[in-house]
Amino acid sequence: MSLRILLADDHAVVRQGVRHLLLDRGIAIEVAEAQTGAEAVTSAAKQIYDVILLDISLPDMNGVEVLKRIKRKAPRVPVLMFSMYREDQYAVRALKAGAAGYLSKTVDAAQMIGAIQQVAAGRKYVSPAMAEALANYVSFDGEQLPHEKLSDREYQTLCMLASGQRLTDIAQTLSLSVKTVSVYRTRLLEKMRLSNNAELTFYVMSNRLVDLNPAMTA
Repeated sequence: MSLRILLADDHAVVRQGVRHLLLDRGIAIEVAEAQTGAEAVTSAAKQIYDVILLDISLPDMNGVEVLKRIKRKAPRVPVLMFSMYREDQYAVRALKAGAAGYLSKTVDAAQMIGAIQQVAAGRKYVSPAMAEALANYVSFDGEQLPHEKLSDREYQTLCMLASGQRLTDIAQTLSLSVKTVSVYRTRLLEKMRLSNNAELTFYVMSNRLVDLNPAMTA
């Protein structure tokens, strides 16, 4: 099966590595690249792809928002989320938004190829970690936890604040103004009925929403 794949990731070394792997293994006949969410949406609207590999963390917008926009433009194309964030942080949100699966960047080549082929064949890709996250989600019988009421950008801000990042750091990473990030912080505190960053961090740690390994923010 030779596929036409769109890879959206803001790290050139990641795009080059994945592209070479898929072409060398004969999995893909074409691997187009996008380094921003806007580029990914535009490319998905103009070209027909068999699979889209989409990072969660992009410089101009959150990957889940990119996913939603892609599904409006190209509803039939399977989108496989591809990220360093753990499955229990974003997998449920991504699947609810229309993703065909959620693939961690920590997987080996064989797992990546298997996941791509699976979603290209019209099936969902569910890793053991994702299956556990889904099981935990449905076990609440539809009752939302406080963090599940947040928008995708608010949730991303929540996780970054709990990881010890300052507003200026978050603004730079997300290509937003400090004022905008401050608004997200205010909104998420109100929605979750929290008073400050200390309560926010305690909540995130208690619910294991963040891995404090810095590499996990890529």
